[in-house]
Amino acid sequence: MTRRPDLFEEAAELRARGAAAAMATVIGVRGSAPARDAMRMLVLADGTTRGTVGGGALEDDIRRLGLEVIGDDASRRATLEISTEAADDSEMVCGGAVEVFVEPITVPTCFIFGSGHLATAVAPVAAVAGFRVVVADDRPSHATAARFPDAAEVLAKPFPEVFAALAPRLGPGSFCVVVTRSHRLDEDCVEACLRASPRWVGMIGSSNKVQRCRDALTARGLPAARVASLRAPVGLDLGAETHGEIAVAIVAEMVAVRRRSPLATAVKTAGIHTEPGVAATGKKKSAAHAPGKVR
Repeated sequence: MTRRPDLFEEAAELRARGAAAAMATVIGVRGSAPARDAMRMLVLADGTTRGTVGGGALEDDIRRLGLEVIGDDASRRATLEISTEAADDSEMVCGGAVEVFVEPITVPTCFIFGSGHLATAVAPVAAVAGFRVVVADDRPSHATAARFPDAAEVLAKPFPEVFAALAPRLGPGSFCVVVTRSHRLDEDCVEACLRASPRWVGMIGSSNKVQRCRDALTARGLPAARVASLRAPVGLDLGAETHGEIAVAIVAEMVAVRRRSPLATAVKTAGIHTEPGVAATGKKKSAAHAPGKVR
């Protein structure tokens, strides 16, 4: 008979493959309640659960808390009262309360679309900052494990195939960095990312390029609110110019969003963190200030 893995083993397996999940643990019980201290339940992004914290309406409430935790990557501590009505409906004993701690157990994934010089700079910074890095490009010569040793996964296939493969994993806990080699590919990747409703999507580019991209996305039928959520030009305003500096600025913005820093809601200023070698006007800088064209 095959042994069923315990919740900690399942949690480790979910972390290893970057699946979004939360762990709910009972940390206190008052009065008559179906739960007991240290009972645990895993909540997955699709709403399914593993384990139990008592069943009935109590478990439904904790499942909803778990989904909230998955959505914003923030732990919650809550006390749930068990009313007489709830007890009658679910055949639970009435008059108690259960205190639970619900925490995200999954490392957030940073999906980098593009595998040029800027992508090779972003990947190690994102990994050090605590993100699971996945790199995708349609160029097998560029999207290799050798060029991205810090990435948990590297995909080398046409972008439509990339997004088909990643569809189950692009969700509220995902961060997407779009740095492909062309404006059209950037637009296609941004569109696919925004339609998947991840937590954050950022694209590098001049103010002219960003506006053209927004116009194109609107013309393709994306809702205005979804288009407005695109962070572009991407990155906190650190005055960055080189690939390494821009990578730090991009990941700093991701961290600000993840940790709900006030910096995450700062108004973007046109021209901040444009493509290397491109000024805010969209014109090329002098060669002395251009780290390179390949991204």
